[in-house]
Amino acid sequence: MASRKEGSGAGGGGFGAAKGKGKAAAATADAAVKQVQIDGLVVLKIIKHYQEEGQGNEVVQGVLLGLVVDDRLEITNCFPFPQHTEDDADFDEVQYQMEMMRSLRHVNIDHLHVGWYQSTYYGSFVTRALLDSQFSYQHAIEESVVLIYDPIKTAQGSLSLKAYRLTPKLMEVCKEKDFSPEALKKANIAYENMFEEVPIVIKNSYLINVMLWELEKKSAVADRHELLSLASSNHLGKSLQLLMDRVDEMSQDIVKYNTYLRNVSKQQQQKHQYQQRRQQENIQRQSRGEAPLPEEDINKLFKPPQPPPRLESLLIA
Repeated sequence: MASRKEGSGAGGGGFGAAKGKGKAAAATADAAVKQVQIDGLVVLKIIKHYQEEGQGNEVVQGVLLGLVVDDRLEITNCFPFPQHTEDDADFDEVQYQMEMMRSLRHVNIDHLHVGWYQSTYYGSFVTRALLDSQFSYQHAIEESVVLIYDPIKTAQGSLSLKAYRLTPKLMEVCKEKDFSPEALKKANIAYENMFEEVPIVIKNSYLINVMLWELEKKSAVADRHELLSLASSNHLGKSLQLLMDRVDEMSQDIVKYNTYLRNVSKQQQQKHQYQQRRQQENIQRQSRGEAPLPEEDINKLFKPPQPPPRLESLLIA
């Protein structure tokens, strides 16, 4: 299992706990999820989790609970994963989730697994660990989503919460575990159609809506135009730095792929030259009345180079 920082904690443990609950949630609807409805309390609990445990680029994660109604996924509760290190061998994530859901069931709270959430640092959440985690969830519970919370954008005045799912094409490729260039080309997968974003609606009770209206009337903040000024030199500089890092990684990946293409081309030339030499030798032997050279498996003599996996470049893109 990858480290928690990479975003695999919820997915790694979630698959084991979700497997038992997934059938109950999946059986309620056959249609794909077209909308995610989140209770306001869940949003506040996610924000509170990051404020208490997330520092700098530290990632926080947790489990989403709720139910499926037609093509709408309703998220009514959540609970966080406690922070722990890889050296903490006594902590069992699956057991922790099962105990939490059992406790929630005892107090008559929705306890069906419907996905997981994770914070992000300047939008750098698209990783192999997140892909593996979401695949585990979606494979066990068809309607599962991952909620991505961006605390930096939220702190600047605009709540940033997005729901993602893996596309059916990518789910098929992940099942086969073949990320070669040929497999991705056959499945027609590019970086644009790896994930699908599901619209989010935040719902509050009528009493909470009334309270918010009352608080808005009492608010002393008059100059609201400041919310439009979201950029700052610090924020812009960090975003550009991370973008340049991704461009460098993409450039290195392209160099590896170009090297592979050159090796393939070079080997094809060598194979063609070898076949021509054998053909000329057979013509000469035939003119001398000798038997032709024995047949050989040319693929054993010229083993094709192994193509580099293309998943990392797709994730970077």
